[in-house]
Amino acid sequence: MASIFAFEDLAVYQKARAFRRRVYKLVRLLPPEEKFALASQMRRAAVSVTNNIAEGYGRFTFKDRIHFCRESRGSVMELADDLNVCEDEGYAKPEHLSDLKADAAEVARLLNGFINYLQREAKTKKEPPGQSAAAQKTHPHP
Repeated sequence: MASIFAFEDLAVYQKARAFRRRVYKLVRLLPPEEKFALASQMRRAAVSVTNNIAEGYGRFTFKDRIHFCRESRGSVMELADDLNVCEDEGYAKPEHLSDLKADAAEVARLLNGFINYLQREAKTKKEPPGQSAAAQKTHPHP
C-alpha cells in the first residue's frame, strides 16, 4: 500500500530511515559525558539524512531536489566520521560499528543513484523557468 507521502515509498528514504533508527540505538549506548556533545550531534545528523530526502522531494525543481539529496549525503558522511569517533573511544563493538558503516555506505550509494536519476530527469524534462514560491507550493511533487 502506498504511503500518504510519496517520499516514504522511495527505497533511499526507507534505507535511510532504518539507518537512522540504528544510529539512535547506538546513541542510547553512549556514556553520559557524551549526552550533549556526540550523542546530540549524531541524532541531529541522522534526522538530517531523512529530513533532507523528504524536503528535497517536496521541492519543485530538479536543482532543489538534487541540492537536498546532496545535503543528505553530507549528513551520512558526517555520521560515518561520528562512527569513527565511537570506534576510537571504544563506545561500541567494532563489528557493530562496521555494520553501521556498511549501512551508511548503502545509504550514500542509494543517494548517489537518486541524484544521478534526478540529473538525468532534469536533462530530459523541461522545468518552467522562474517558478514563483506560490507555484512551488501548489505543485510540490514530481
